[in-house]
Amino acid sequence: MIINPILPGFHPDPSAVRVGAQYVIATSTFEWFPGISLHTSTDLRTWRPIGAVLDRADHLDLRGVPDSGGIWAPALSYGDGLYWMVYTVVRTAGGPHKDLDNYLVTAPQPGGPWSDPVHLNSSGFDPSLFHAADGRRYLLNVNWDHRADRFSFGGVLLQEYDHRRRALTGEQSVIFRSDELVEGSHLFERDGWYYLTLAEGGTGYHHGVRLARSRDLRGPYETDPHALLTSRDDPGQAIQKAGHGQLITTPAGENFLVHLGSRPVMGRNGLRCPLGRETFLQRVHWDADGWPRLTGGGHHPFAEVPGIDVPEAEAWPAERPFQGPEWVSLRVPAEPTWADLTSRPGWLRLRGRESLDSLFHQSLLARRLPSLDCSVEVTVDADPQHFTELAGLVLYYNTTGYHYLAITHDERLGRVAGVVSKTPGNTLERGRGAVGPGPVRMRAEIRRLRLVFSIDDAGQGWERVGPELDLDALSDEIGPPLRFTGTMVGVCAQDLSRRRLLADFADFVVADTAER
Repeated sequence: MIINPILPGFHPDPSAVRVGAQYVIATSTFEWFPGISLHTSTDLRTWRPIGAVLDRADHLDLRGVPDSGGIWAPALSYGDGLYWMVYTVVRTAGGPHKDLDNYLVTAPQPGGPWSDPVHLNSSGFDPSLFHAADGRRYLLNVNWDHRADRFSFGGVLLQEYDHRRRALTGEQSVIFRSDELVEGSHLFERDGWYYLTLAEGGTGYHHGVRLARSRDLRGPYETDPHALLTSRDDPGQAIQKAGHGQLITTPAGENFLVHLGSRPVMGRNGLRCPLGRETFLQRVHWDADGWPRLTGGGHHPFAEVPGIDVPEAEAWPAERPFQGPEWVSLRVPAEPTWADLTSRPGWLRLRGRESLDSLFHQSLLARRLPSLDCSVEVTVDADPQHFTELAGLVLYYNTTGYHYLAITHDERLGRVAGVVSKTPGNTLERGRGAVGPGPVRMRAEIRRLRLVFSIDDAGQGWERVGPELDLDALSDEIGPPLRFTGTMVGVCAQDLSRRRLLADFADFVVADTAER
């Protein structure tokens, strides 16, 4: 069986392709660097992270992009011996205007090397590339309309792409319009039809996947009267927000839908999704009328689906702390000027830079929180000499939502440990107490929507720091308007006076604590 989600934690907007026996999934990364995460599999059950597409500073500059800006909804395809990736970089979001650019890169293998980005257009987000049977290629994207008296989601825009000229060519056409919010379109051919796979309803609890088809590339398109996938009509479904999907076919002709979804938890203030939007997989078959349907019936996502008859892939080796494709930084690449693994063998050394509220130069390395039943531990060795110097363990959603167990300096107590919590409307500092010299062990224990920080000072045993915390502020559902990422867990250091604080970290461990 295939157990959902296939990519747990913050892995939204999946786009998938099969080449030979290998499946590849690309997901959005927003303000995190490197851009566009990639996973591969040969059995659809075991997925291995292989890195990212945009891993060079000259290919991706995210400095200053807002929370949940940056890389939106990449679309992966294959043709003429190349992997093709189109994607959006969003630099203004949350209002009527979307300052953005759509780009194309190609590579002979998903692991690269990827070409220099080619700018395509700036007319709307969620691009995808259609490779027609006659060898021509077409770009699709949302036709974004910022005018106050118009529906912002102005349909699906199509224009031909000429790869020899590295440019779009010919006339633009709006090939599909809907009164429903429609985005994330993918186009493919089957049995003489052109099919559009559409994400509808917005990427929240009204989300879904619906198809439309036409005998002519430029329409008109008839819409499937039934949604292929949605949870919108049943708030009791364990998988909510199901949508933004793409179809893939196995060598044996079996069909699957890769899509995003969330697993909400009921909190004191309603449903919350601290893990963000994750990647799921559903079995699909084609009915007698030529529309895809979920195998098993209905339109609700399944937590488990039958797998395919191929040898089970080997699990990838355990990652080394602070190394490997799961580790990411905010907006800029991790460079030896502020993050290095050589100055102190066996340790990560961070040089403190800007605050956790910065949109530019943070010294933070993190990975996705994989579960709401886990513990995270790390050893921290830092000696702040001023209250503007901090280092420690952080659970981070964005600049308006984080919980941070930090070592800092107090003029009266000397070296202290305390918790800094940020919500969209407030910042609190709690539980500050003196700690002795030398390395300390930090721990975060997550139980559903509850978080407890502890510290082990010089092997004296665990002592709780601060109160029990709520993960509300690290969830998709609360403001500001755009919250598209998910909770990350990692280490960071700040030096707000630029005194060049050095902080060392070792033995980072994430342990599953779910009851079996």
